[in-house]
Amino acid sequence: MKKLILSAAAALLLAFGARADEGMWLLPLLQKMNINAMNELGCKLSAEDIYSINNTSLKDAIVQFGGGCTGEIISDKGLLVTNHHCGYGSIQSLSTPEHNYLEDGYWAMNNAQELPVPGLSVKFLKAMKDVTKIVQKHPEKKQELVKEAEQDYPGCEASVVSFYNDNVNYLIVYAVYKDIRFVGAPPACSGKFGGETDNWMWPRHTCDFSMFRVYAGKDNQPAEYSEDNVPYTPARSLKISLKGIQDGDYAMIMGYPGRTSRFKTASQLKANLATNDISIEARTLRQKLMWEAMEADPTVRLQYASKYAGSSNGWKKWIGMKKAVAKLKIVEREAEKEAEFMKWVGKNKKRTEKYGYALDSIDFYVNAMLPSMTAITRYFETVGRIELFDFADTFESIYKKEVKNGSSEADALKAAFDKVAPLYKDYYEPLDRLEAASLSELYNNNSAEENRGEINVGYLFDNSVFTNVKKLEEAVAKGHEAIAADPAVTLSEKGLEIYRRLYKDYGKYAKRVSALSKVYTAGMLEWQKDQPSYPDANFTMRLTYGTVKSYEPKDGVLYKHYTTLDGVMEKKDNSNYEFRVPAKLEEVWKAKDFGDYAMPENGKVPACFLINCDITGGNSGSPVMDAEGNLIGLAFDGNWESMSSDIMFEPDLQRCICVDIRYVLLLMDKVGGAGYLRDEMNIVK
Repeated sequence: MKKLILSAAAALLLAFGARADEGMWLLPLLQKMNINAMNELGCKLSAEDIYSINNTSLKDAIVQFGGGCTGEIISDKGLLVTNHHCGYGSIQSLSTPEHNYLEDGYWAMNNAQELPVPGLSVKFLKAMKDVTKIVQKHPEKKQELVKEAEQDYPGCEASVVSFYNDNVNYLIVYAVYKDIRFVGAPPACSGKFGGETDNWMWPRHTCDFSMFRVYAGKDNQPAEYSEDNVPYTPARSLKISLKGIQDGDYAMIMGYPGRTSRFKTASQLKANLATNDISIEARTLRQKLMWEAMEADPTVRLQYASKYAGSSNGWKKWIGMKKAVAKLKIVEREAEKEAEFMKWVGKNKKRTEKYGYALDSIDFYVNAMLPSMTAITRYFETVGRIELFDFADTFESIYKKEVKNGSSEADALKAAFDKVAPLYKDYYEPLDRLEAASLSELYNNNSAEENRGEINVGYLFDNSVFTNVKKLEEAVAKGHEAIAADPAVTLSEKGLEIYRRLYKDYGKYAKRVSALSKVYTAGMLEWQKDQPSYPDANFTMRLTYGTVKSYEPKDGVLYKHYTTLDGVMEKKDNSNYEFRVPAKLEEVWKAKDFGDYAMPENGKVPACFLINCDITGGNSGSPVMDAEGNLIGLAFDGNWESMSSDIMFEPDLQRCICVDIRYVLLLMDKVGGAGYLRDEMNIVK
């Protein structure tokens, strides 16, 4: 294995006096940028303990889970814990009305009862290498770098990833494990306690966790699912601490934050807020229809649980973001920063030539692309959400691809059918029909005439073979000609033609904005070269650190840094779907059968706690660790008052909401009856 040497990025990004709470820091630069501040705050680890490419380190226990969350290994037998909402889609896909693991919970009592999850994978970070100098001089060498890395790390996947709007580049190598099995989770009433009412809110009492296990081939390397596979033996697993937390304790998070926008200009932020408004309006309408159907039928609730949760999470975040941006004057503050930047640029002729044109040009092209940008968003959030169109488009795409690759018509039809047929498990035609009518009306009422498309919803759903799997199967038997003329296919294609035209217009401006953003960001880095700096999140592993901390959301109000199981019982309302409490949990609470999961100072079970670490979507499921790197909780949410945090960090308000690991273990052990799993874990008291 080659030893990777870091240089260019470190020289560009080196910062001093990094703040404890703000920042999603790159792991290879911890030694140069962060470790002293971390140690002063209370961390007892070295940078090498956290990230090493030549020895085992904490990063070897952290995975990207399913492409959009984070998980961590908590035993030497590949046991993994993440958030309940991260495992939600997988658990839902395994559930049926007869075996509803989502609603009822599930615990495998041995390896044989662990359930394979088709399509689920996890990625372990193997190495990051700064390749900025090579890529900036020779962009064509990216593939050569990837090929070389995959030779150095057999069985792994590599890619070149850009940071700071393409001013910095890293070669990143991952080992991808594809045999992941569901071990257990509490019922949804605990794993999603509080539902959308409590989402993004504090105080919080959600036991947001689920457990899976990573399996490998007998050589411990990644392998496709096989009954012969064995539990993965990790290079590192996290110790679990039952010591508890106190206000002011050191805490840190490692994970895969998704996307932030802290290098966007004021004009870009205003454009994004405009598209968010479109999404909020469309999702408000769609979610109302979904919720009514789910409330009326338990089967529909199971079918649409994951779809509804995914939609509403972004919807509520955007609503909170709009309010926070206005209240905290985020756009105005960004504009003020840009004015100060331009003053600095104007004081030097070379800087003026290098950076002086970027901001005005970004503003011009953002305004030019805004009409197509908003039109695309409106299309995707309305007509693009009609499931019938999605089935038709997916079917035709697979069919055409297979034919292009030389398959016969019969084989191509079979491949397309096999791809679409499983989707009907989670499809309810009457709901899709209602959504299609409402969403198409919303789209046409708010779109320019040239972008409209009339949809006769009654005719569409009465005559399309895509409304159920039986009709589609019968149509496939007759050949492709009839399917090609299906109203869902023809209308979907008309919609895609509108989208392609809009995207062509959007793309020519977006490309220019991207190039200009690289120039602007380079200027910002030079202007603030002596200040702490970290790149926007982009689903790569980061570390953020701070302390356990309460906060004051408004005058006269102080939010304590933790909640307890008592609060669950105070909120309990079994007539309200979002606030039900399992009978077994209530029994444990009444009997005070808490074992060593209670707080020694008051005998209560901790539920959730607050830290001031800097996170965003993608960090869900991330391990919250103490000063020694022991697991004390799982990150799962942010707070309502700081919904603008993807744009600008607010130290007095921004908090990460975490579920206490003791509450997780109580639900697993005392309520779920899966205490045997604790025997796998390395518990620290």
